[in-house]
Amino acid sequence: MLNSFKTLGAMTFCLFMLSACVTETTNPVFNAETSDSDALQDYLLLAIGYLDEGDLTSAKRHLQNAAGIDADNSVMFGIWGLINAREGEAVLAETNFRRSLREDSSNSQSRNNYAAFLFSQNRIDDAYEQLEIVVGDTEYDQRSQAFENMGIAALTLSRMDDAESAFRRAMQLNPNQLRSALELAAININNNNFQQARIYWQNYLTLTQFYNLAHNARSLLIGARLEQAQENAVNVRQYGELLRTNFPDSQEYQVYRQLID
Repeated sequence: MLNSFKTLGAMTFCLFMLSACVTETTNPVFNAETSDSDALQDYLLLAIGYLDEGDLTSAKRHLQNAAGIDADNSVMFGIWGLINAREGEAVLAETNFRRSLREDSSNSQSRNNYAAFLFSQNRIDDAYEQLEIVVGDTEYDQRSQAFENMGIAALTLSRMDDAESAFRRAMQLNPNQLRSALELAAININNNNFQQARIYWQNYLTLTQFYNLAHNARSLLIGARLEQAQENAVNVRQYGELLRTNFPDSQEYQVYRQLID
């Protein structure tokens, strides 16, 4: 996984690699009649599975096997880019991501991962540009996540209208986009649209309960801000106490203290 980034609080920029991961820790036994295309797919799935487990040596071995079948495969170069990024080899990572897209410009999975890499390098404008291409692929099965990623990039660039539009599209495609619900709540609070903010906030709370996820410092601050706007002093204090207890050194807690002064 590439480095996460911070946008108005510590949140992780999600990377989606292949839609299926293989977790076997041994080499597959290939049938003698297995086609090259099937063997290639098996090697790529094994490589991404080992990468997901942190076994870079095995991942590389399977990529080398894949190269023996198709030395110009786009997916293979995209996985190399992820491995290079994991190892801190930024130049090699970019070279392989770009080669992946040169071999197949329609590889939205690789392009999304390339965007995440660019974000990790603080090249936010470049990341946003790549994500604009990704979200245009209506057949990409992680399109809602790509819209959310684009919204996070837009937030970082202080392009609030673009951020709101991207988060709305993310939730239109997938109402379970947790980060989008949270950010739309925050955006509507900033716009003094508290009724709409409450709707998104309740959506966020429902998702966290369904997935059994704890609040982070940012979500607690947003909750406190919304309750304060609606003059619910008891609830404001409850969020503040959770911030003080769980995130006493966070920037969000300092903002909360200024909020109630």
